[in-house]
Amino acid sequence: MRHTYTNPIYRYVPAEEQRGGPRRRHPVIVVGAGPVGLCAAIDLAQQGIPVTLLDDDNTVSVGSRAVCHAKRTLEILDRLGCGQRMVDKGVVWNLGKVFFRGKLIYSFNLLPEPGHQRPAFINLQQYYFEEFLVDRARGLTGIDLRWQHKVVNVKPQDDHVALQVETPDGLYDLECEYLIAADGAHSPIRYMLGLETRGQTFHDRFLIADVVMKADFPPERWFWFDPPFHPNQSALLHRQADNVWRLDFQLGWDANPDEERQPEKVIPRVRAMLGDDRPFELEWVSVYTFQCRRLERFRHGRVIFAGDAAHLVSPFGARGANSGIQDADNLVWKLNLVLAGKAPDALLDSYDDERTFAADENILNSTRSTDFITPKNGVSGAFRNAVLELAGDYPFARAFVNSGRLSTPAVLSESPLNTPDSDLFGGAMTPGAPGADAPVTCNGRPAWLLDQLGNEFTGLYFTDRPLSEPTAALLAALAAGPIPIRTRVIMDHPLALTDPLTGLVDVQGLAVQRYSGLPGTFYLLRPDQHVAARWRTLEPGRIQAALARATAQETTP
Repeated sequence: MRHTYTNPIYRYVPAEEQRGGPRRRHPVIVVGAGPVGLCAAIDLAQQGIPVTLLDDDNTVSVGSRAVCHAKRTLEILDRLGCGQRMVDKGVVWNLGKVFFRGKLIYSFNLLPEPGHQRPAFINLQQYYFEEFLVDRARGLTGIDLRWQHKVVNVKPQDDHVALQVETPDGLYDLECEYLIAADGAHSPIRYMLGLETRGQTFHDRFLIADVVMKADFPPERWFWFDPPFHPNQSALLHRQADNVWRLDFQLGWDANPDEERQPEKVIPRVRAMLGDDRPFELEWVSVYTFQCRRLERFRHGRVIFAGDAAHLVSPFGARGANSGIQDADNLVWKLNLVLAGKAPDALLDSYDDERTFAADENILNSTRSTDFITPKNGVSGAFRNAVLELAGDYPFARAFVNSGRLSTPAVLSESPLNTPDSDLFGGAMTPGAPGADAPVTCNGRPAWLLDQLGNEFTGLYFTDRPLSEPTAALLAALAAGPIPIRTRVIMDHPLALTDPLTGLVDVQGLAVQRYSGLPGTFYLLRPDQHVAARWRTLEPGRIQAALARATAQETTP
């Protein structure tokens, strides 16, 4: 097999605890240097929290693995300092096509409206993603990244977590106030604590073949039901970086995984799909089974699970890694406030509330996708094929076609941290929704709204006139509070403001449109850019009450 990528080898370094250094209790330890663990560590360091990141390996992912990175993930990565590098290397796409028995039945655009910095998706192999995150982590102070440090024992206590770590130089002990377990689908920490995931394993197998070839296919997602080259099954094609193409083939439950991975079985399948004699080389081959499972709870005292360690979904729909990165995005700002003594430990319970809700939503969508792709009996298969026949001519039928409903961020509408609307609003920016992007200018320069938000509570104040002195003083007072609320003023014309206020000009009117931003409207957004509350008038008492609620210090609206 050809390899377009050479895995870096990261150097093992003995821990300071092994070298006779002082014993201390770490604020946070993250276990697992995959995408979720690395994002959590970077976010913690950017918020000033020292973090120790342990991994039992000395390199990044072997094989492309998770390749589809959604718009919301890219927006989170922008805040973490590596979104642009991902986009520059990845393959940008918004369009998808669905085929039935060799015929194109319809196309779809996942981001049809203009005015967004990031595309619906990029495709980029997981090893690049992890390498970029490692580079970012190594460039930050406050991250102690330890390769070949394998956690072999975890003992949660009332006020800390004790760990035993194995290295090439032997065992040593660690303690931390909180432990983030991002150690993957086969999480050793999950087993150490005697925890089990619950859910469903689907009786079907799928083949992944990463193929290196030059092809003029557009950068789109192509999905086939019952194609001539793979009858009675499904197939998928995606383009990745470096002229690597991801091909998926449904195999059926009776397929032998060891046999199906062999080149003599894979190459004919690829040739049949391509339909010509173009040269190609296999880069990576894997056979997998769908699972939709999760832990009952993601928080177990001071041990908190994230990513595949907490929940598993089938890969069609790109919900696994994207959801895991949203886990980290949700958790870190809460840990920051709790460790700083600005919020009670109970705030961490909202991580469990919000992310189990998101996991259930992903599992529901993933299960429905799998049921449509792999009908369980003749009746469901006949129904599916009838839907596909109709979808070519009738738009209403396309809503029933499910080739893997693609990842969208959860709207945390039932979160205990939300303050319900008391005023009349339109649009999608309800409490619990992730903030929408829009083009703006900042200090006369082109910018994007979401780049102005995050890592702190943020206010959005919409106005069509210069700020009065009382309003400016009120916003300055919010910025100076124990938990600062730094407001971005959004207007339709330039306005001179002094620090800590930043004026943003809504150059295309899209911010007003997407946030239903009538003059006088105020939004309170959380550090993870989700809407906490919104009002049609600026009232400091209501803002402070919503802030208390959003930090688990007050439970009434």
